[in-house]
Amino acid sequence: MKYKWLNRDNNKKLIVFFNGWGMDESAVKHLEPDDYDIIMFYDYNSIETDISMLNKYSEKYLVAWSMGVMCASLFNLNYNNTTAINGTLKPIDNNFGIPEKIYDLTLNGLTPVGAKKFIKNMFKENTVNLEINRDFENIKNELAVLKTYKANTDFHYNRVIISHYDKIIPAKNQTAFWGIEPNLESGHCPFFLFKSWRELL
Repeated sequence: MKYKWLNRDNNKKLIVFFNGWGMDESAVKHLEPDDYDIIMFYDYNSIETDISMLNKYSEKYLVAWSMGVMCASLFNLNYNNTTAINGTLKPIDNNFGIPEKIYDLTLNGLTPVGAKKFIKNMFKENTVNLEINRDFENIKNELAVLKTYKANTDFHYNRVIISHYDKIIPAKNQTAFWGIEPNLESGHCPFFLFKSWRELL
């Protein structure tokens, strides 16, 4: 697992962002940090990483998106608040996540063209041109490796955001897992509806 600081100004408060599969900072780089330091975790080809540098922060807030909702549950950082966005703790599941057959078909048939189509499908209208700077073989392997991880099902999220028009993880499956109805008029990637990280806490 890799990380990248999106804002590091020696603030006392930290937002930890667990990104989705195949992503970099492109979907969130427009968000204003306000008085938070922001660290992004991504590239889940390995789940191992050193998080000891985060212990100095007196306040820590989690924002986890898509596959990041599951991956974040594997680390206990004693957050002040936790937000799950368009993901569940069972992200590859016929009832609570991406149906297994669809996931396997995506994995087995993934091409560079298909990866770009996936990005377009993250939005309600397939008109957003989001350029991701990740190597194709790296993200394809990441998709395979994600199948081997199992969430900490005792992990608790204080806030859950479910998009009505999610084409990646069906909203009805997210509703079945969390027990709440969709609460955002968006596709799988909702970040362009927001201006600052604070709005996601």
